Amino acid sequence: MPAKDQTCYAFIQLPGTFEWVPCGVLTVSEIGQNAYRGVFRYGRTYLDRKDAPSLDPYNLQLTGRPQEFTKLKGIPGALRDASPDAWGRRVIQAKLGLPEADVSEIDYLLSGPDDGAGNLRFGPTSKPPAAPRPFNRTHQLEALTKAAEELEETGKLPHEVLEQLEPGTSMGGARPKVTIEDGNRIWLTKLPEKNDKMNMQRVEYATLELARHAGLDVCGTRMEKVGSRDALMLERFDRKWNPDAKAYARFGLVSGLTVLDAEDGYPGRERWSYLLLADELRRWSSQPDKDRLELFRRMVFNAMVTNNDDHPRNHALLQVDGTWRLSPAYDIVPVPATSKERRDLALQLGAFGRAASIYNLLSQPEVFGLSMDAARAEIERMRQKVATWQDIFKKHGVTAADIEKIAPAMLPESFERTEPPDPV
Repeated sequence: MPAKDQTCYAFIQLPGTFEWVPCGVLTVSEIGQNAYRGVFRYGRTYLDRKDAPSLDPYNLQLTGRPQEFTKLKGIPGALRDASPDAWGRRVIQAKLGLPEADVSEIDYLLSGPDDGAGNLRFGPTSKPPAAPRPFNRTHQLEALTKAAEELEETGKLPHEVLEQLEPGTSMGGARPKVTIEDGNRIWLTKLPEKNDKMNMQRVEYATLELARHAGLDVCGTRMEKVGSRDALMLERFDRKWNPDAKAYARFGLVSGLTVLDAEDGYPGRERWSYLLLADELRRWSSQPDKDRLELFRRMVFNAMVTNNDDHPRNHALLQVDGTWRLSPAYDIVPVPATSKERRDLALQLGAFGRAASIYNLLSQPEVFGLSMDAARAEIERMRQKVATWQDIFKKHGVTAADIEKIAPAMLPESFERTEPPDPV
């Protein structure tokens, strides 16, 4: 079992610089069965800096007092967002040679990638971590795909191969992925899986381009061949190349889960809500009206394409030049469903819960800063764009067979419902 008490130091790349400095220390204690308490303290030297940003302006404010956390196994959300996701955790378990039950949240932070999400890194002491190792390159994708498949099948890999197979960020979902540098840009690259029933990489690529066509702010995308198969490359919006410094500036990033101060996993999803997230944007975002409109569009688009994996980690805020904004959209995949009566998303959409239907999308438009007429017009505009989805998918190389498989997800009958069902 993991140690009862564990400690790690957090380091931040200061805005406008490429300098790593310690910003605080986290100690997590096991206080009962599956119960944890985390205590985070900012360092005195860090607090004395005039340019020191808070890691989270509301849940990790700049103060010399210890701050306690019991959600997320005692890990503050802003730190947990820099930790690997489900795929990355499997890589770390293989690197450590330990079963999942014996790997703690602190272990995941300390064993995470050099280039995790946002502008944080972690170490066992107050000494800043070593310089990140060189990034993988596109020519390595075929070998990395084979390594990912072997890890999926056996749970084991040679150490030198595991070092290349980075755990990845918390912002990429559960699919196998690696970080790739190409053209002075950093890409999160989703790899093909042997057991896929369709070309998921190309379907996600086409869906993101459909979202862009519908007016959403979407991350950069491209496809890359891996032998006879495809890899999906998503441009990292939390990185920007600086040609003078010949280095990447890193921006702060927090997930929607952190913004909502919510628990992970479906049992703790009472705060999983577009409505609550829109309310939070009013205090987090430097341009809340624009970001609430964008959030409304994403909610509508997810309903139109039955993306029911729209959980809070698939939304994020980005900190650039000292202010927070909604990040570009990512991780949008249609999911064919069998029910014609009702489709639910992961987040609450309106007064009728998670029902992905027009009557629910129009139940509380004022939360997003919209009048009823403006919300109706926005839905109709987007419907016309999304109705061309087959053309967009064909243009971006989705096969006829995969289009047929994904068709039940697109603008389903349940979406068009304008009246809620009669109460039972």
